[in-house]
Amino acid sequence: MGAPWRGTAEALRNELKETGVTVTSLMPGPTDTEFFDRARMQDTRVGAGRKDDPRTVAEQGFTALMKGDQTVTAGSLTNKVQTAVGKIVPDRLKSEQHRKMAEPGSAD
Repeated sequence: MGAPWRGTAEALRNELKETGVTVTSLMPGPTDTEFFDRARMQDTRVGAGRKDDPRTVAEQGFTALMKGDQTVTAGSLTNKVQTAVGKIVPDRLKSEQHRKMAEPGSAD
């Protein structure tokens, strides 16, 4: 099981396998960028919570790309653990948890 964009990256990687082009699927957790401000998500649990350093995420993604890795779960240990657990947790439970984290007013 994987996220839809991961499947897209895998398909693209397969289509380009004989071209020398590398496709790496970057899977960051919440990252300290302007995204949450622009999306007006500052009052959500995820928007108000701890975020990974964007430089670290970018460096991990670039390193994985240069190594030819298919995927990289970048950022904190928390993100890596959540990604690993996400492989065994049913989608309906992950969807419910995501809703709770991204629900307006959930930061209170």
